[in-house]
Amino acid sequence: MAIIQTIDLTKRFKDLVAVDKLSLSIDEGEIFGLLGPNGAGKTTTVLMLSTVIKPTKGTAIVGDYDIRKNPDDVRKLIGICFQEPKLMWVSTPWDVLNWHAKVCGLSTRERKRRVKQVLEHVNMWDHRRKRIHGLSGGMKKRVEVAKILIQRPKIAFIDEPTSQIDVVGKHKIWNMIRELRDEGSTIILATNELFEADVLSDRVGIMHKGKMLVCDTPKTLKDSILGGDIVEVQLEKEVTKNVLDELKGFKEVVEVVVVKSDDLRIHLNKVEKVVPQIMNLFLNERLPISSIRMSEPSLDDVFVHYTGLTIEEAEQKSKSR
Repeated sequence: MAIIQTIDLTKRFKDLVAVDKLSLSIDEGEIFGLLGPNGAGKTTTVLMLSTVIKPTKGTAIVGDYDIRKNPDDVRKLIGICFQEPKLMWVSTPWDVLNWHAKVCGLSTRERKRRVKQVLEHVNMWDHRRKRIHGLSGGMKKRVEVAKILIQRPKIAFIDEPTSQIDVVGKHKIWNMIRELRDEGSTIILATNELFEADVLSDRVGIMHKGKMLVCDTPKTLKDSILGGDIVEVQLEKEVTKNVLDELKGFKEVVEVVVVKSDDLRIHLNKVEKVVPQIMNLFLNERLPISSIRMSEPSLDDVFVHYTGLTIEEAEQKSKSR
């Protein structure tokens, strides 16, 4: 069941169309990855859905409320983790989260318990009394993420949750986002980190130049690339023409490249389905395998497939718009 529905949602800044007639449905209880380079329109979309800025045209229904007609009701449903931390510069992490918990209506006892729990989760407990202005960029980002974890809103908008965060911290935040979803929140994750979108999202929507190019599960998007899966096979004997012909006969196989007489690279679709058949073929033809390596497309490959650009190239072009 959809908890967010956008209808031709559009935002124009003078001559720049930041979001262009976006029509999108997000289901209750899912982690939806809004993926694209900086400048693709992700943050602008989040800011419109969270009623921070008004659309130029179109609208969206968040929960049961229209973002244009009922912004106050929408705000009661949502929590936002901004791309750039919005913190009180005269405060400490403890003060920020305690105040946020108070605004969310938590009792004094529950407030203290949850603030301590969340600060420990984001590895900020030992820094809870430091002044915000003395924290690193990564620490400030952890405090910003912690505000969402304190609130546990029905709908959470999380913009670039792990920017400036180290690898260990990223995995901890990813686990906390999953836990938030498991506790009943719907999460809209705006990110330009394709691996992050892949490991976290139930579905992914790829944005480019303000438009939604494609939207589906990460697996379906990766499977949509014709011949994107690769199987590299090292044999102990030279491959025969008969085996090559049989390999090319599999409907999922797009191309067979003979790197050397005993070394093959097979481009195919649905690798997990076809590899057992390939293994049986070599076994039946008495061709021992020295090694086999399989690789699947990434969301980086999906982005290139649909845009013709890497995400880094798309960001460079976006800066010149």
